[in-house]
Amino acid sequence: MSTSDNTSTRFVRSLRTAFIVGGILSIVLGLLILIWPGRTAQVLTGIIAAYTIVAGLVYAALGIFSRTKGGWSRIGHIALGVFFVFVGIVAFANLAAFTLSFALFLGVLVGILWIIEGAVSLSVVGQSSSRGWTIAFAVLSIIAGVVLLFSPLWGAIVLWWLLGISAVALGIVNVVRGLSFRS
Repeated sequence: MSTSDNTSTRFVRSLRTAFIVGGILSIVLGLLILIWPGRTAQVLTGIIAAYTIVAGLVYAALGIFSRTKGGWSRIGHIALGVFFVFVGIVAFANLAAFTLSFALFLGVLVGILWIIEGAVSLSVVGQSSSRGWTIAFAVLSIIAGVVLLFSPLWGAIVLWWLLGISAVALGIVNVVRGLSFRS
């Protein structure tokens, strides 16, 4: 077997392994979301809170130790860092309430984004080659955004479940892809 064939075989094995491992991780994540949606959301919120604290420490360190930044920039970095650390600590202090607040925030954010997406689609309907589909998309997007704004928690829960279902489905597809991958 030549070196090229050997390299190709190793590459195919690594791709197969990546597909299978990624698929299994996706299935596990999706099942966690579907079986324990609240706890999984709290864990995700905890990870985001930990990231916020670390980011805050980095911003504060940039402000404290940077010799090239001006005074206001350094103060801004320190203030942002302290704020991030404070938010992360508050999140950890009452993870359940912060998870609920985060879900509401995401529900409202997605609702606003859908409304904006629908409005943008309506603004380009004259340039579209499929005007009917563009109008249908825009109207549905605006309606979905308004519904989400009136019930952001319900919308966040539905989106969370869809994420879980999608993760399981895509994980299964990736495992099958990895198992059937040939050189």
